[in-house]
Amino acid sequence: MKQATETRNEKLDLRLTPSAKRTLQTAALAAHRSVSEFVLESALARAEETLPDRQRFGLSAAQWDAFQKALSAPPRPSRRLAKLLKEPSVFERGGV
Repeated sequence: MKQATETRNEKLDLRLTPSAKRTLQTAALAAHRSVSEFVLESALARAEETLPDRQRFGLSAAQWDAFQKALSAPPRPSRRLAKLLKEPSVFERGGV
């Protein structure tokens, strides 16, 4: 987490139900944190769980070669796509 060396000068507001607020307050108290600290730490932990597979991924040399080959290969024929491209678009039909 980068926040240890960064100055906290951004603000995030959110609306929540009274029961959700009570739950966060209770959990923060149990963790010996302020509600802000608890929510920030929890949200950042969840973000770190969510993002890795969307930011970077590792491949072996063989997997990288296969990936590059797949990207370079011509697309497979698709009857559904060909049919779609033959039909007039919504703009051509005057639907918009």
